Amino acid sequence: MRILDIYIGRNVMQQTMIVFAVLLGLFTFISFIDELSVMGTGDYGIVQVIQFVILSIPKLVYEVFPMAALLGCILALSAMARDSELVVMRAAGISINRLVISVLKVGAVLAVGALAIGELVTPFTEDKALNVKNESIQGNLRQQADFGVWMRDEDTYVKIAEILPDLSLLDIKIFEFDEDGRLRALSSAEQGQFVSDRWTLRGLNRTQIFAESSDTSVIDAAYWNTEVDPAILQVFLIQPEQLSAWQLYQYIDHLDANKQDTSNYELVFWQKIIVPFTTAVMLMLAIPFVFVQARGGGLGRSLFFGIMIGLAFFVVNKSFTYFVLLYDIPPLFGAIFPTLLVLGISILLLRRIN
Repeated sequence: MRILDIYIGRNVMQQTMIVFAVLLGLFTFISFIDELSVMGTGDYGIVQVIQFVILSIPKLVYEVFPMAALLGCILALSAMARDSELVVMRAAGISINRLVISVLKVGAVLAVGALAIGELVTPFTEDKALNVKNESIQGNLRQQADFGVWMRDEDTYVKIAEILPDLSLLDIKIFEFDEDGRLRALSSAEQGQFVSDRWTLRGLNRTQIFAESSDTSVIDAAYWNTEVDPAILQVFLIQPEQLSAWQLYQYIDHLDANKQDTSNYELVFWQKIIVPFTTAVMLMLAIPFVFVQARGGGLGRSLFFGIMIGLAFFVVNKSFTYFVLLYDIPPLFGAIFPTLLVLGISILLLRRIN
């Protein structure tokens, strides 16, 4: 049985890697074409577009993992069915359930790979990709690794520690310089909000610096005259894809403490958690499709239907996200429903061929 597991695993892994190469080529090309529409904005040129697309590849790998696993498994098992290897296995007394176990062992390896990419690689590369794009488009703004934003407004430099989803600002520091480059005022505010077409700073501490003295004042609230528009700051919001599952968990708690809507972040958190389960379910689905089509004499149809199901799952999984956010559906249900639907179909089909 160990030899059987290795043989099936090697075939499924090889075909899955081929599918990955094809899907990544396709989605990377689409991403490149999409970025060309904003090329030329600010300093966002062809070099920055290529950097952004390359850094976005790990995210694409993570997103297409379940579909690639399904298609790779269908290709591998279809080739084995074409060469009558599956028939020989069945004649030797190997049950469908045993084949499922062999395939799921490969799925476990693929799931570990998906987790490693999603938790270790994607957060780092997505942060770098967004920085390349945002800094090129908004030359006077710069985002740091700690999610802080530096910006310049004439002779004033501003450091914003965090931008919340409702575009309110936390921990703001404003450095004002004179024409000779000397610091003449330093202000710090606990929070900033855009109300009635202007920024209001709350919990403001302002220190004016003179030649031989300084003066500090504490103000509950004050208007902030700046050219910075909330729409500009929106590009620096923390994206869920930038964070690992553990970072998302901590950030959701942080947003709750600041009375922010966490639905989008909770949805991505649960999607990351169930990726291994989704990969296993997609591999399970490949087995009945191959056997059903093999009995009907149409192995080509198994690949066609597998592609259709893989694309349908990808589209449903993406589009259902918007329904979850629009109709206030619990994020856990929104994340797991497409996978449960495919699991139900897999179980029904496996019962038919047993």
